[in-house]
Amino acid sequence: QVQLVESGGGLVQTGGSLRLSCAASGFTFSTAAMNWYRQAPGKARELVANISRFGGSTNYADSVKGRFTVSRDNGKKTGYLQMNSLKPEDTAVYYCNLATYWGQGTQVTVSS
Repeated sequence: QVQLVESGGGLVQTGGSLRLSCAASGFTFSTAAMNWYRQAPGKARELVANISRFGGSTNYADSVKGRFTVSRDNGKKTGYLQMNSLKPEDTAVYYCNLATYWGQGTQVTVSS
């Protein structure tokens, strides 16, 4: 059974940092690119960042470029989203995605 389990969310003040993790099991982790999405209340889910299978290529939404860094450790079957200089508009539930699989989401709240 494939599972993606996110962790690392929480409440942080503006300008703070968080690191999200996405641990995979039951899945050959290195066979898929990893995507991080977020969904704020009343808004559509949006792609925040993605990273290729072996980490050689990354892409970011304009809204997070320069502040967020996506990475992965295929040996640990875990992906990461380092979020710095957080803003209130980053408040959302963050999801990791590989192939057709999704994590349960982790809440990130940035207070002003």
